[in-house]
Amino acid sequence: MRHMLRMTLVLLPHQPMQETVIPAAGAPYSTFLYVLIPLLPFLGFLINGLLNRKLSATVAGLISSAAVLGSFAISVFLFLNFQYQYTVPLFDWISVGTMQIPFSYQIDQLSLIMLLLVTGVGFLIHVYSMGYMAHDENVGKFFSFLNLFVFSMLVLVLGSNFLILFIGWEGVGLCSYLLIGFWNKNTAYNNAAKKAFIINRVGDLGFLLGIFLIYLTFESVQFAEVFQKASLGQFGSYGPEVVTVITLLLFVGATGKSAQLPLYTWLPDAMAGPTPVSALIHAATMVTAGIYMILRANVLFTLAPDTLEVIAIIGAATALFAATIGLAQNDIKKVLAYSTVSQLGYMFLALGVMGYSTSLFHVLTHAFFKALMFLGAGSVIHAMSNEQDMRRMGGLRKALPITFITFLVGCLAISGIPPFAGFFSKDEILLHTFQHSKLLYGVGLVTAFLTAFYMFRLLFLTFFGEFRGTEQQRQHLHESPASMTLPLIVLAILAAVGGFMNAPFFLGEENAYLSNYLAPLFTYSQKINPAAFDLAVDHGTELMLIGLSVGAGVLGILFAYVLYMSRGVRPAEEGAPRGFLDNLVYHKYYIDELYNALLVRPIMWLSRGLYRFVENGIIDPIVNGFGRVTLGGGQLVRAVQTGSVEVYLLLMVVAIVLVMALNFGKF
Repeated sequence: MRHMLRMTLVLLPHQPMQETVIPAAGAPYSTFLYVLIPLLPFLGFLINGLLNRKLSATVAGLISSAAVLGSFAISVFLFLNFQYQYTVPLFDWISVGTMQIPFSYQIDQLSLIMLLLVTGVGFLIHVYSMGYMAHDENVGKFFSFLNLFVFSMLVLVLGSNFLILFIGWEGVGLCSYLLIGFWNKNTAYNNAAKKAFIINRVGDLGFLLGIFLIYLTFESVQFAEVFQKASLGQFGSYGPEVVTVITLLLFVGATGKSAQLPLYTWLPDAMAGPTPVSALIHAATMVTAGIYMILRANVLFTLAPDTLEVIAIIGAATALFAATIGLAQNDIKKVLAYSTVSQLGYMFLALGVMGYSTSLFHVLTHAFFKALMFLGAGSVIHAMSNEQDMRRMGGLRKALPITFITFLVGCLAISGIPPFAGFFSKDEILLHTFQHSKLLYGVGLVTAFLTAFYMFRLLFLTFFGEFRGTEQQRQHLHESPASMTLPLIVLAILAAVGGFMNAPFFLGEENAYLSNYLAPLFTYSQKINPAAFDLAVDHGTELMLIGLSVGAGVLGILFAYVLYMSRGVRPAEEGAPRGFLDNLVYHKYYIDELYNALLVRPIMWLSRGLYRFVENGIIDPIVNGFGRVTLGGGQLVRAVQTGSVEVYLLLMVVAIVLVMALNFGKF
């Protein structure tokens, strides 16, 4: 396959390609309409940021939610009236010599889908936050940060070139830092925010280097121009191998932002932020930025089969690795965090086997059921007086009936049980993987079993059995207010029926609505490698794979039921003896400790050494020496400044005599 793709590069210049963007046609509506999409959340950020001390929690929440709702309304209008792909030029941005980079938006199927996701799910989470954060002393600041995040994410998905995408990319990284450490009086939360920021910088460096190499290769960073030149084999002074280097650098960026091995450790620690932050940023939107970037640059990745192989392997490894860690976690948000890392691995697995539309399909369904479960966890934490340890919960389904029912829908969806949304997208990923690699398919199937097991472990420990909290917590148990439960209900409905946007192939290709809608985005990629877009699997094989996928999910649920319901097994308390494997998984394979030993401590040791011997021993003495010389000279000059007129006259006479003596020979 790889050799065939390399041969294709030689043939491509002789093949006419279809233009994907129609800049000549321009935008069919006023430019101001497109500007409003990110502008409204930005205005919400300014208003709440400047007036947060003067606005009540309700007013701040209404302003913030209304801003995102306005963006959602415009996005729906554009989606319903979309006819062709086009760019929206806003202004000339960078003009240096031959480098011409406009600030413009790209409106196509991918950007519209992401607009609906960011603003739609974002609006629900904003409404939820009005109830969850109502009593926080800095609620105005919280809503301003949320609006700033939505603004940055909208810039990311609207940009028509890699540079604008990178601006939004950095913006969401900044907002993630601000929101993870929102409760900044807690040192551990501040450390979690710094960890997320630093690890993301590692990935961002790779992404930035990739953008530089893209410009050096194609003399442009505009999507339309770069992808057309790449598909025609026009690599400037470089050979076809440069595409592999570019895509690997871009993938490094995606690895950091979307929490893949080895840059995943920031995401579980990011649960230090308020629960709505976990739902919006670390489950539904920001962590999918890496998937969006690869989907946007699908032409480059299709031309780099070696990179796709790396993506598939890392995606599968991340999915399985994170799923095993989720088996032994007791913090309800940490379980969901490792579940998110695992599901992101599924999305990268789909990208690696060129299931591009399938990966986006799982992005959408995952946004529905994972945002639902994070918000459900927030409802539980709210009722439990901020308790997050599942060992202190139990029997909550009676006190929190709406939270329980909606959370159950989310668990069924992520476990791949039909007809819930996760079944359709996960089955499609496994179908693509089966055609590409039986080994990776096996990894995906085992991960599906583990996912169902640890999610229903969470459900049974939280909502069934006897209540294991304190009497004070028991007295406080109550269902969340309507501002929190209504978003749960809406997301539960989406998690239940959202999968029907892309029905299984055996029901007919005409029912694969999402795939058909996205097909024009992958025109170049399909011409480069048509075999990858042809799922040559008969209906019998597809039904067998569906049976295996559903069977793995059902088996995981049954195992969880037997252990935690029939046998009443409860997780071990802190300090209790554990088996070797249980201890290894419980401590997350000691990866954080390994990173601390190999990276953090040596860097800190080196920093302290440089500070002690270089800063204090060399630089400070030199700088201080100049200061002392200056002060000494000043003291000498100061001795002359006596304030006596007689002394000044004497010095003037002496100076005149000296000048005349030195210049005596010239007279």
